[in-house]
Amino acid sequence: MTAATYHIEPLSLPESLDAPDAAEFHEFGRLCDAITREIWGSMDRATADQARLRFWRDNAYSRTRIFFVRLEGRMVAKAWVRFEQQENLGSALLQVAVLQPYSGRGIGRALLAHTEALAAADGRTVLKSYTEHPADFDAEGPDVLVPLTGTGALPAAARGVRFATAAGYRLEQVERYSSLDVAAALPGLEPLEREARTKAAGYELLGWTDHCPDDLVAQLAVLMSRMSTDAPTGGLSYDEEVWDTARVRHVEETWKRAGNTSLVTAARHLGSGELAAYSVLELAPGKPWLAEQDDTLVAAAHRGHRLGMLVKIANLRRLADYPDVRRVTTFNAAENDHMLAINVALGFRPAGWDGEWQKTVEPGAAAAAD
Repeated sequence: MTAATYHIEPLSLPESLDAPDAAEFHEFGRLCDAITREIWGSMDRATADQARLRFWRDNAYSRTRIFFVRLEGRMVAKAWVRFEQQENLGSALLQVAVLQPYSGRGIGRALLAHTEALAAADGRTVLKSYTEHPADFDAEGPDVLVPLTGTGALPAAARGVRFATAAGYRLEQVERYSSLDVAAALPGLEPLEREARTKAAGYELLGWTDHCPDDLVAQLAVLMSRMSTDAPTGGLSYDEEVWDTARVRHVEETWKRAGNTSLVTAARHLGSGELAAYSVLELAPGKPWLAEQDDTLVAAAHRGHRLGMLVKIANLRRLADYPDVRRVTTFNAAENDHMLAINVALGFRPAGWDGEWQKTVEPGAAAAAD
């Protein structure tokens, strides 16, 4: 069977998880979970169906198209392509995955060609993707691929690396995926917190769950916009994002409808009243053992006061209200020395690596979509 003969089907999102037409969506969710288990051997990086249904819906900020291939009546491969609607209008993020027993048959190539063609039809010429890699290889060894940043590495022989390279993508950045044992970390927080507080005189900590107070949301929007410019992106092409109150509320509502709980701690400068830093922990009901460290940012004018350490510790202490949480996971660009140093001091250890890939194509260069 050649790649051209595979039937690529679109996934339609049901109105709800219990809608009459939701069976295919649930089957697709089982495919996603099976691929996650193949790569990681656990469900830490899986997403619940309720969250998928919410995150994949089109909105004012992004549009997503999802596809699958079925063989012998079974879904065996998937792909999606996401188009941002406010910034990055010339780029698309796409991802392809095939169950291991069905790899090597050209299914991935067919799905990649399909999603790339959709990107071309939408005028997107900068194509981005990512690959996932457990920490079961020697990142300092000879058989690795190093990004242009010169920091971090991926196993050169890994299936995803070979696939992306053969498709013309270039490794622009490596992100470290880290895990924290909460029980082991708690005893070490006090001296770190005490030291951070001595450097953070003149700041106060504020915390909220799910919904930023109305009198702070405009300032939070400013900090969230800085995530698109201040976080290292290697050679990846990104536009500066514009955030306002409506966009913050949209994200909060999306998290809430996904079933997640968002714990936010912020630092406010007493002299000016400015929000100077914030950090977010996400808890998903389908993974009660896990909290996911999301954004952490310190505004440039307020750096040097250990605010990043302070807001992270404050959020970790809030996990006392969620005793089932055993681990916290997070991502950092491998070249983000400052934030990695904070995480290492807290007790985070490498659990894997993600490769961030990109290629630029000429307008109209992709083949026609199926």
